Amino acid sequence: MVAQSLCSIPIIPSHSSQREPFEHILCLNLPNSFVGTKLLIQPSSFSLVASKRRSSPVATISFSLPTTKIEEIAADKKPKWSERAIKSFAMGELEARKLKLPNTGTEAMLMGILVEGTSLASKFLRENGITLMKVREESVKLLGKSDLFFFSPEHPPLTESAQRALDWAVKEKLKSGENGEITTTHLLLGVWSEKEAAGHKILASFGFDDEKAKELAKTMDKDV
Repeated sequence: MVAQSLCSIPIIPSHSSQREPFEHILCLNLPNSFVGTKLLIQPSSFSLVASKRRSSPVATISFSLPTTKIEEIAADKKPKWSERAIKSFAMGELEARKLKLPNTGTEAMLMGILVEGTSLASKFLRENGITLMKVREESVKLLGKSDLFFFSPEHPPLTESAQRALDWAVKEKLKSGENGEITTTHLLLGVWSEKEAAGHKILASFGFDDEKAKELAKTMDKDV
């Protein structure tokens, strides 16, 4: 039996004539697309792990967690990312790979938010006519098509603007003084804060502006 990952990539166990069920390792409650799947969170990765019983090899798909380069924040003081924000970031990496991009930029982060699809930020974008297909097409127009024989790395490194967008989200959360997690809305508004980056230009081309950003910011600490 083949288990499906969150991005619909099959996780195939080692070859065996026995059809034993997958063994769940560690459970984290995530949105419905993860139902029936167990997750293992490691310090530097977001890993979906399916393991067979006994000593069979483990099949793993890993996604990097959003990270910040804000040095003045102590490690134990950094706010945590919400489950939807983590999934959005992971889907952004995947979108970068689909388009064969060498880096994960703000445009990929924007696509990741739309792929995740259940956050308030994603719903707000769709309500304003900003869809995944439109963003994907606009990204290709801005960045061009990659070489047919180019393959993105497993985790395309962040562009400088994408890194600043993540840092903005963390700083904004700390500035608010509110408890809780960094949400997908923080992530989207971080993308919007990078005015020279592709993500901002794509949002602006579809009518997203500072007024809409202010409207969305009212729900910044909610992620339902």
